[in-house]
This record gives sequence, C-alpha cells and structure tokens, in this order.
Amino acid sequence: MVIPSLREMIARVVAEPSVSSVHPGFDQGNRAVIAHLAEWLEALGFRIEIQDLPGHADKANLIATLGPDGDEGLIFSGHTDTVPCDPALWRSDPFTLTERDGRLYGLGSADMKSFLPLVIETVRGMRLRDLRRPLVVLATADEESSMDGAQALVDAGRRLGRYAVIGEPTSLRPIRMHKGILMDRITLTGRAGHSSNPALGVSALEGMHTVIAAILEWRSTIQAANRNPAFEVPVPTLNLGHIHGGDNPNRICGHCELHYDLRLLPGMDNEAMRADLLAHLRRTLGASELRLAMDALFAGIPPFETPADSAIVRACEELTGRASGAVAFATEGPFFRQLDIETVVCGPGNIDQAHQPDEYLAIDQLQPCMDMVDGLVRRFCLR
Repeated sequence: MVIPSLREMIARVVAEPSVSSVHPGFDQGNRAVIAHLAEWLEALGFRIEIQDLPGHADKANLIATLGPDGDEGLIFSGHTDTVPCDPALWRSDPFTLTERDGRLYGLGSADMKSFLPLVIETVRGMRLRDLRRPLVVLATADEESSMDGAQALVDAGRRLGRYAVIGEPTSLRPIRMHKGILMDRITLTGRAGHSSNPALGVSALEGMHTVIAAILEWRSTIQAANRNPAFEVPVPTLNLGHIHGGDNPNRICGHCELHYDLRLLPGMDNEAMRADLLAHLRRTLGASELRLAMDALFAGIPPFETPADSAIVRACEELTGRASGAVAFATEGPFFRQLDIETVVCGPGNIDQAHQPDEYLAIDQLQPCMDMVDGLVRRFCLR
C-alpha cells in the first residue's frame, strides 16, 4: 500500500465525521478514522490491535506497536473524536481540509486529528528496524465527552509504555500539569403552594439563594488554602453555570436545580472535595425542610501532574526549546498516570482555535512537531 502524503492523511481523517457528545442526537462513531490510521500504520509494519469500547459498537481505540514487546517504550497518543459543529458558521466546509493564509482549516485540524498523521509522516522517514524499545501509536475514542476510550485502557490495565506524549494543541509547549474537572448538579426539593400565603409551601428557589451563598463561601475557603503559581489562574475555580427553578410566578417554587463546574489543582482529590462541599451545604441548611441532593453530571477528570524531573518532560523541553507549564483544560493525561505512564501533553496548534468555527492549524507548526517526534523516537526507542 502507498501511504498518502501528509496533507492527504490529514484531509482524510478530517473528512470522517467522528463527533462525540453527551447528547445522543450529535454522537457518532470513530471507526472510520481508526480504519485509516490502522491501514497506514500497518503498511509501516506496526502490529495492529483494535480495542472495542464496551457498550459502543461504533467506537474503538487503536493500539499500533512497532519493535519489541514490552511496556518500557514510548507512546504517541491522540483522540480521534471532535466536538459538534454548526457548518453554517464556517467560511468553508468543516469536513474538507482547506488551506488559506498559511493555515489548514477543518473540524479537528487542531484538536486533534492532525497529530497522528504527523507522527506517521515522521516515522515513515526513519530507520526503525533497530528499535530497542517499543514505539506505540495510540488513537482513542470519546475524549471530548466521556473519556471512555482512556478509561477502557485503565480498566484493562493496559500500560502500553513507560512514557507518553499526548498531542493536544499546546503550540508545542510541553504541559506537565492540568486541573481536574467536576461538573455536578445540586437539587433542592421543597413544597409548592399558592404564592398568596408563604406558609403553604417551602421555597426551593429561596433555599437555593442560601446554597449559592454557601458555595461561594466554600470557594473562597478552598482558594485561600490551595494555590499553584504555575497556572494562569493559580487557584481552584468554581463556576455557577446553570440554574432553573419553579414554573410560575404565582406558585411557590417546589424544585430548584443548580449546575456547577469545579476545577481543582494537582494534589486535590475530586471525590474528597465533592464530599467536603456536600457536607458544608448540609451544615448550612441544618434543620431546613428542604431536601438537598448532589449528583455528578459526568464522572469527572482528576488533576494531572508529571514530575518536572521526568525524562519525558526534560526531553520535550529540550526538543521544543520551551519550559514545561500548566493549563486549565483537561486531557487523557491523568488516566495514563493511573497506569504509571509518565506523560507530557504537547502538540501543534493552539487551544484557542479549538471548539469554534473555522478551527485551524498553522502550517508553520507542522515541521517543528515532526522534529520533536523524530527526536523523541531517537531518544526513547532507538538508543
């Protein structure tokens, strides 16, 4: 088989719709993208494994391995899904790779369908017959929604290598830390009644006013106690993103719901902080007749950190010429760390171009990315 050019590889994976979403109406499979990558990697001599995702017949991870067996090698990882998009807001077809102004436009061009074709383009030009440690190319599913692809690796105990580079768009700045994310729903249930007599009901909406004040108090407390200057926003954040309660002005609100987003620093435990907030709210409401419930809108992503002195961190810093840093957005990194894989997030493109119309990857990021990949393979697999 003749492997297509780099541009054609990127164009083909962009052309395959692979949206993942918590909304079933938008959600799609990723097997068409996986099939392209598997075909090209197999042509280079990689051993191909398709890992099906339980409960998702149209979704899978790709694990492609070259060189000796073992789990002491290097992994290049990228997710194959994208967020939904509205084509009417784009200047060009989001599923057709379009070059203009020194940029490659297309859904997933930056986040992050271009990374694995860049890896393939790099390694096909290298002499790989003498690999001393395995080289793994990993393509995952559902990073943009459930993280089910990364979780499947954890559930199966698949420690595929000692080191990993996740090619998320960081403008080729190595990232060794990011915040964790929780998204929860707080529900207050009171008692509805006619608004002419407050004694007839228990207002969940007024109770939520008390709850919100308690949440903001708790936020101030944890921000005062936790700080990391490596982050642009050096404290944990909590955003109140959605509220709904009641159904009519002349009826006492019997039910109110609040959604929040909580982003925690490395070293903070998701479940412990969730439990701490819930206990604080219960103490605040005390003997109130209101019933309080908290449940997760999604499973959450733990904070991520790889030590600054890790060999993969130092190598990425040397090869890119940039010091490692931290970001607020989340990746599959903490799942890899659960498998004892030392991980850096570093890839072409800018996160500011992701998740919006006219997403693009600057062409001048392509060669520096391939230079980094080349250097990492030589350092961790060929020496």
